[in-house]
Order: sequence, then C-alpha cells, then structure tokens
Amino acid sequence: MQEEYLLEKMLKGKTEEEKRIELIQSIIDTKEKLKVARCNFEYAEDDLIDYYTYQIKANQAKLDYLIKIAKRNGLVLSKVNEFKFRLFSKNNMAV
Repeated sequence: MQEEYLLEKMLKGKTEEEKRIELIQSIIDTKEKLKVARCNFEYAEDDLIDYYTYQIKANQAKLDYLIKIAKRNGLVLSKVNEFKFRLFSKNNMAV
C-alpha cells in the first residue's frame, strides 16, 4: 500500500512512457550507486566501514523495491535492455 503511494507521488503527472523511463533510470542509477558503495567498502577503514555498510544496505533495499515495482508493472530489464537504455540515454544527452 505505502509502496504504491510513494511510487505515485514520485511519478505524478507523467505519461506512462515517462513513468517507465524514470523507473528504469532509477534502477540503473541505484545499481551504479550500489556498485560504487561495494567498491568503496573494499578499501574502507575504521568508521568508513560502517558508512559503506549502511550505503550498501540502503541501496540494496531501494533496488529491491524498484525491481518489485517494475515486475508488478510488467517491465523487464535484462542486461541487453539495460545496455540499450544506457546507450540511448547517453546519446540523447549529447544532442
């Protein structure tokens, strides 16, 4: 219930295609943040270990949530589709 409220608030007033694109972009961005946090954790010392542990847990929870929403809406984000989306996004930003 709360998940649907948060998603609707995030995507309010957007077309279905814009919602789909934003959800996919959020998944890709969160995956990247998770990757960076895991990499930084490998080299963390002292108090930064706790910080990166938190970052990993937070980003993993967010990714799980976004994937659940994507599945519920029938979106499939394979490695190939993700690559195409990243390439398409970069090309559009360059224009």
